[in-house]
Amino acid sequence: MQSSNLRGILSMTVAVAAFAVMDVTMKRLVESYPPLQVTFLRATASLPFLLIATTFFGRFSDLIPKRIGLHLMRGFLGVIMLWLFVFAVRTLSLADAYTIYMSAPLLITALSVPILREHVGWRRWVAIVVGLIGVVIVLKPTGTGLITIGGIAALASAICYAISAITIKVLSRTDSGPATIFWTLSFISIISGAMVAFDWTPLRWEHWYLFFGVGLFGAIGQHFITQAFRLASPAVVAPIEYTALMWGMLFDWILWLTVPSSRMLGGAAIIVASGLYIIYRERLTMSATKPATAPSPDTVSP
Repeated sequence: MQSSNLRGILSMTVAVAAFAVMDVTMKRLVESYPPLQVTFLRATASLPFLLIATTFFGRFSDLIPKRIGLHLMRGFLGVIMLWLFVFAVRTLSLADAYTIYMSAPLLITALSVPILREHVGWRRWVAIVVGLIGVVIVLKPTGTGLITIGGIAALASAICYAISAITIKVLSRTDSGPATIFWTLSFISIISGAMVAFDWTPLRWEHWYLFFGVGLFGAIGQHFITQAFRLASPAVVAPIEYTALMWGMLFDWILWLTVPSSRMLGGAAIIVASGLYIIYRERLTMSATKPATAPSPDTVSP
């Protein structure tokens, strides 16, 4: 179990770094294309890399879905999630968007109780509430009491992501990791492509490196984040996503010369502290239940 959790944490670390680079390319693309079109480009550009890897390893049978309805649901969630996030990074700095988006791990930990029937003690519930207070602080970046549209979009995207991430653990009982990635990206491409078809902005050749980057790093991130949730409990790997704050602030400073505000840093500190405490409590819980027997049939049934 400890080895599996460690591999899950390492997978999540790689995924967060890859997604941070992908988000930089999306923020660049949304300067020239509508958010929904960028959503389509993000999903579609990653599919060739996935198919190349599948061809190389000769594992096409892994792409056969067992629960196509759940994949379709994740496709719809993915379109909404990406569209909202792309809109958020267009109007906010990466660090501000990431900080609000960091409510997702807190939501995942909370949702693992009703959906996966995992136990979350009262101390972790307190940490979740405190973390969400940090999100509220960041939602008012100017201190005027006004919540920005970009902030609302980032929070709504986080909610969609939390639900989608939980379904990875459910799908892992019947479907392979490649199938989960392939069908989610395929449905996102189909759904967003149909929605943007009548409002398409012609692609410009000088942006080829952005199209390539969003596909490559999106595929890498998608692979490792799926592996993370398959290898370890959501309560273990989800808080690792807080490392995205570091990447966001770094890219903001290097590419856009943007320095995070004291309000954003204060809210981020509260959110990160809450996440770290959740990790600490999870480790204590795992140590206490280590001799326990295998999960009940209700927990592992499809």
